Amino acid sequence: MEKNFFAKTISECFQILGARRTGLSSQEAKKRLSANGENKLPEEKKKSPLSVFFGQFSDIMIIILLVASAISITIAILNKSYSELVDGFIILGIVLLNAIIGFIQEKKAETSIDALKRMTEPYTKVFRDGKVQELHSKELVVGDVILIEAGDIVPADCRLIESVSLRSDESSLTGESIPAEKDSKVVCGPSTVLAERKNMVFSGSVIANGHGVGLVVATASNTELGKIATLITNSQKDDTPLQKGLKQMAKIITYIVLAICSITFFLEILANPKNPLESLLTAIAIAVAAIPESLPAVITIIMSLGIYKLAKKKAIVKHLHAVETLGSCEIICSDKTGTLTENKMVVQKVFYNLQLLDDKSNISDISPYLKNCMLLCESVAKSKQGYIGDPTELAIVEFAEKKFGQTISTAENLFPRANEIPFDSNRKLMSTIHLAGSSGVVFTKGAVDELLKICTHAEIDGKILPLSENLKQKILKVNKNLGFEALRVLGFAYKKFLPSNTSEAYESKLVFLGLVGMQDPPRKEVKKAVQKCKNAGITPVMITGDHKNTAFAVARQIGLASDISEVITGAEIDRYSDTEFEKIIFTKRVFARVSPENKVRIVETFKRAGKIVAMTGDGVNDAPSIKKANIGVGMGITGTDVTKEVSDIIITDDNFATIIVAVEEGRKIYTNIQKTVQFLYSANLAEILAIFLATIFFPQLVFLTPVQILFVNLISDTLPAVALGLEPAEKNIMTKKPRKKGANLFSNGVGKNIVIMGIFQGIVMLLCFLFGLYALGGEAEATTMAFYALNIIQYFYFISMRTSGKLSENSILENKWSLWAVLSCFGMMLLMACTPLGTLLGLVALPISGWLVILGGCVVTFIASEIFKNKNL
Repeated sequence: MEKNFFAKTISECFQILGARRTGLSSQEAKKRLSANGENKLPEEKKKSPLSVFFGQFSDIMIIILLVASAISITIAILNKSYSELVDGFIILGIVLLNAIIGFIQEKKAETSIDALKRMTEPYTKVFRDGKVQELHSKELVVGDVILIEAGDIVPADCRLIESVSLRSDESSLTGESIPAEKDSKVVCGPSTVLAERKNMVFSGSVIANGHGVGLVVATASNTELGKIATLITNSQKDDTPLQKGLKQMAKIITYIVLAICSITFFLEILANPKNPLESLLTAIAIAVAAIPESLPAVITIIMSLGIYKLAKKKAIVKHLHAVETLGSCEIICSDKTGTLTENKMVVQKVFYNLQLLDDKSNISDISPYLKNCMLLCESVAKSKQGYIGDPTELAIVEFAEKKFGQTISTAENLFPRANEIPFDSNRKLMSTIHLAGSSGVVFTKGAVDELLKICTHAEIDGKILPLSENLKQKILKVNKNLGFEALRVLGFAYKKFLPSNTSEAYESKLVFLGLVGMQDPPRKEVKKAVQKCKNAGITPVMITGDHKNTAFAVARQIGLASDISEVITGAEIDRYSDTEFEKIIFTKRVFARVSPENKVRIVETFKRAGKIVAMTGDGVNDAPSIKKANIGVGMGITGTDVTKEVSDIIITDDNFATIIVAVEEGRKIYTNIQKTVQFLYSANLAEILAIFLATIFFPQLVFLTPVQILFVNLISDTLPAVALGLEPAEKNIMTKKPRKKGANLFSNGVGKNIVIMGIFQGIVMLLCFLFGLYALGGEAEATTMAFYALNIIQYFYFISMRTSGKLSENSILENKWSLWAVLSCFGMMLLMACTPLGTLLGLVALPISGWLVILGGCVVTFIASEIFKNKNL
């Protein structure tokens, strides 16, 4: 079907579509609906609860734990061993707990998103069978003729066939903060860009002013909105850095476990060839020691609690790993309208009596005629929620009512409206005619250069003076300067007339009153948030459909860009090849006048350069790039349903600064997970090393039983590990550069420290084992010494691991969970040592000398950790 309806006359459009001005017949509409389908975008099929639950088991770490659990349970059944059966089911329980937590978080996020969606059903006034009917928007077909008026959401792409003072807010599609003027009489060129098609209104846009009649030329997926939806469907999400890191770590663990278990099994078979099951059980014991069973659950708990904190700070996280990715981002691509700015026009400057004042100045001496012109020369409508209409008019009325203590109603009592000359794009003016008794007054506003052409005088300090060329040039200079500041400027004028004089045109011989400059201003907190980004080594960039100068003015105000050379337009981007664009992209901070396809290309180019990219936005035009980014951030208030659907994180207060809060939380989570990984793997390496060496040198002795290993892995290690994950952010966390894309959980010295401290702890355990064996005189004493040493070493090591800097930088009292973990763990050891409870784990009483040796080993381990621990976590 012909696509360029904007380049056709109205009669050509009717002919192409086989339609007429009085609308389709119900029978014809039914045929078209049956052939082309309903006017609604296809929705992504939601995962079933079962699919979401079983998706939690796809991680290789979880699979390894399931295999370990299955083998443990199988051997327990073969050996008829109750303790081994308990071991297997404990591992299985940990895996299920991890899956349940992940499942609950995803379902909670889904519920939150559904709550944010609109609950109203859209209806449209349509000409059918020659009459106007109100139908559900999904019943619209190509060729329908519909009525549109201020406040309507356009239900389909339409070629205008009538328009009266029509303006459409297309910010969700184009990024333009100012409603686009529409004119049904215009015939555009075939290459006219979307934002400049004056004879079209598009699905999803909102009619800000006026009314009109439209011919439906595209529905559902064929609309401009539908094209964006297709882009969303075709883009796929990459794994997050943490997911990649955990997969890489799981591979390493798998290789280590297979290698050590194979060697151990081979050595055991050589030593005891008649009992292969016992040999396999020893190998499994080492596998259990090698795998930190609590790690998946601990990571899930850490991220879930972080997400809970963020929810309190106005950020809904849809997926557990999303917040951690945001913490690692290097580029934040932000939409301008509604994200960096308030998405609301506000009066910033007023020029009258040859003075230029800002909106905070005292303007009590302003001309009464300028006051009334600002209040009365408008076409806003009153509703239960306040005024509705064109954003520029709303800004002027709001400013005037607030500054002058008057309302439209009180002004209309003085000057009742008799007539109106609507705004049109040719005159670029609007006038209202008011009668008061035997006299009348015309109030006019519009483009400054056009307004001055019909002005002969100017009111200055209450005096009516001729509008000389010199005075006119002064006014035009002010207008030009305000334009450089990216303000939308309107001029105001008036004249008195006698109602009996009908020969003189209303818009002639006017008295110039003043100028008003408006802008969609930056959010107050954005400038500080942008600086915080830069301090954290994150590059913030603006991506907008707005004009180059407007975008640059906002970018300069918030500290995003300092020179116009840092701005590039979508048309300029299209002239570059991918290779050329990749070379210059890092010299740009503002991408203006861009299409949804441009936005996706920008995100993809940053990603190809090896950067972790976050994309924020609220409009439909942001949705494809939000989905394509490593982390998508949508806005909860102004955000469209489509954008919320594809986002990973939703900012419920639409505050850019909240994104930076989420970045900080993400960094804290990753840092704490690294600490947790180092803490747990050091203990596991110590266990593997000690058991492996003990198996070689003392093959007839039991170093640690599987139950004792599981006690350490699931209880003694888990409480401190969770507490590490809840540590507050370190003071310098937002002054460090983001970690590099290739970095993993073992980067920045973590892997090195795991090896050093694992070997160190393993040696201390072996020495304690040997002390128990030779100095205390028995195998039970040796195993007990090794068990207590392994446990208590972890508590001392945990205290050291809480901060990557000096111990004094982070008091244990700052994190109540750390204090509780240490006291609980020491309490458990005391309970084991002083009550018969220890016998359940095969432990025996130790003399004071044994405890002193253990304590000495713990102190030495603590000192070693302080010396070797990584300063750059």
